Amino acid sequence: MNPRRQGDAGELSAMEWLVWNGHDVCLPLGHSPDIDLVTWIDGRWAGVQVKTSSQWRGNRWEFSICTRGGNQSWGGLVKRFSAERCDYLFAVAGDGRRWFIPATVVGGGTHLVLGGPKYEAFEVEPGRPLPPGRAA
Repeated sequence: MNPRRQGDAGELSAMEWLVWNGHDVCLPLGHSPDIDLVTWIDGRWAGVQVKTSSQWRGNRWEFSICTRGGNQSWGGLVKRFSAERCDYLFAVAGDGRRWFIPATVVGGGTHLVLGGPKYEAFEVEPGRPLPPGRAA
């Protein structure tokens, strides 16, 4: 699947979960490199970075949580995930499993492995699986 379409599906999944759990959701106007959406939670506005993954390895989901450049031929790292730039990470796996994790728990880095005991307290109700790729 096209990475942008996969990201859009992940953002919709995050918005659906947040709204059904009583949180208001707003979208930033224009491109925001640090957050994908804003939600009202615990009496304040909080920035949420949404990440998706279709990488299943060793009975776990592997997520890339860094931001890379848009040039597909360039593999340089732009930004590691940081709790200084957002308040929450909402992760959506290919099978529909979802996690809503405070950014301070994630810390920083380039990848995250979900589906094991470390982040199980932050797993929320599953949503629809990410759409499969379509032949052109």
